[in-house]
Amino acid sequence: MRAIAFDIGDRRVGIAASDETGTVAQGRGVYHRRSLGEDVACLARLARELGAVAIVVGLPLNMDGSEGEQAAKTRILAETVAERAGLPLHYVDERLTTAEADRVLREGGLSWRKRRAKEDEVSAVLILQAWLDQRRGGAEGSG
Repeated sequence: MRAIAFDIGDRRVGIAASDETGTVAQGRGVYHRRSLGEDVACLARLARELGAVAIVVGLPLNMDGSEGEQAAKTRILAETVAERAGLPLHYVDERLTTAEADRVLREGGLSWRKRRAKEDEVSAVLILQAWLDQRRGGAEGSG
């Protein structure tokens, strides 16, 4: 069961996909946004090409758990991509994911510029791994 995840931003979309067993999330790069139509076509095509059976998207909630403008923008793109791809859509609370991605990359010794280039992809990996772990009942790692 392969799932694909998107960390949707105004300029970039981080991409991750699970392995075929639905156990481990792996980075698949960053898509630089163009227009809503092009973004939807590209992301839906990618989901189909990877053989995904589900789309997972990080939902940027406010710290109090409410949804703001960014969450509304994320929902528009995510729902349109899922509809075009014909796949179920799942949201994951992505609060603090970017900070965690930055911490992981900093610990990896990457410069600020290289961290910035990889941050969206790593965020997508963290979002997808959280969803995969939740589906397995909270189990961590792979045995």
